[in-house]
Amino acid sequence: MIISTKRGTPAAELDKIIHEFESRGLSVTMIRGTDYNVFGLVGDTTVLDEKRIRANPYVESVQRVSEPYKKANRLFHEADTVVDVNGIKIGGHEKIAVIGGPCSVESEEQAIRIAGEVKAAGGCMLRGGAYKPRTSPYSFQGLGTEGVLDMVAARKATGLPIVSELMSEDKIDEFEQYVDLVQIGARNMQNFQLLKAVGKMKKPILLKRGLANTIEEWIMSAEYIMAGGNENVIFCERGIRTFEKYTRNTLDLSVVPIIKQKTHLPIIIDPSHATGDWRYVESMSLAAIAAGADGLIIEVHDDPESAWSDGAQSLKPEKFAAVVEKGRAIARVVGRDL
Repeated sequence: MIISTKRGTPAAELDKIIHEFESRGLSVTMIRGTDYNVFGLVGDTTVLDEKRIRANPYVESVQRVSEPYKKANRLFHEADTVVDVNGIKIGGHEKIAVIGGPCSVESEEQAIRIAGEVKAAGGCMLRGGAYKPRTSPYSFQGLGTEGVLDMVAARKATGLPIVSELMSEDKIDEFEQYVDLVQIGARNMQNFQLLKAVGKMKKPILLKRGLANTIEEWIMSAEYIMAGGNENVIFCERGIRTFEKYTRNTLDLSVVPIIKQKTHLPIIIDPSHATGDWRYVESMSLAAIAAGADGLIIEVHDDPESAWSDGAQSLKPEKFAAVVEKGRAIARVVGRDL
C-alpha cells in the first residue's frame, strides 16, 4: 500500500502515522519529497481500512498495490485449488464437471427420475432447489427439508452427489448432514453473517455471483468463507443485471480468465439463470467451456412446461445430453476432458 501526505504535514503527525502502521506489524518506508511525503507499507495490509486512513486530514491519497484478499489470491497460492465434492474433483486440469437437475425439487419420484436422466447423459452431479428464494412471496418457495431428503433418495439411487442452495444459518446442520455441495445464491452473496457461518462448515461451497456485484466484491465474499476456515470454495457465474432485456441476465464470460488470473479457485458457469431461455443454454455452455470454465450447472426438467419454477430455462434430458456431447468436443480443443 502507498500513502501520500499533504504538503506541510507536521513532523509530529508523520511520526504518529508511522507509529500506527508499525503497531499493526507493518514495515514502513517513507520517502520525503519537496511537496509530499510518501509511505510504502509492506505486510498484511488487509487489516487496514482505507476509508479510515483517508479520514486523516493530513492524508492526500491511498493506493493498494495488491488486492485486499489474501487467502483467495493466486499471489499467495500459485497452484490451482482442486475441490473434491464427494469424489468429484473440480478445478485444475481435472475433468470439466457438468451438473444438472431441476430448479425445484417437486417430489422424490421426480428427483430420482431426473437424476437418472442426468447421469445417463453424462452429468456428474444433481442440482435441485429445496429452499427457493423467489422474487414474489406468492411463488413456490420449495419443499424444504422434504426436498432435501428427496435429493438424498436420488443420490442413493444413482450415486450422484447433490447440490442445493442454503438460505439461512438455521439449516446449516441439515445441509452439513445431507448435501454434498452447498450453494450460496446470488441474493446471499453479501450476506456476511451467513458467509461467516458457512466458513465453519466442512462441506465445499458453491458461491454464486451477486446480481450486480463486481468481481472484487465476489472474491471478497469467498475470502469471508475462507477466512472462517473453509477453503473449498467454487465460484459460479450466473449472469449479472444490466440494461439488456433479451436475456434474463447478462452472462459475463470474461470472469473465467479473470478469476483464474486473480485467484486459485475453480469457477463454473450457470447458463440457465444467465440467459433465462433454454434456446440459448447450449451456445453459452459451449462458450463457457471454450473460455476455460471448470464446470457447468444446467437446469434439466423432463416436463418444463409443467415445472413448478423456471421451466422456460430448463433443458429436456435429450437436449441436455446433446449439450454434454458437444461440450466434449469443445473440451478436447482446450485440452480438457468432460
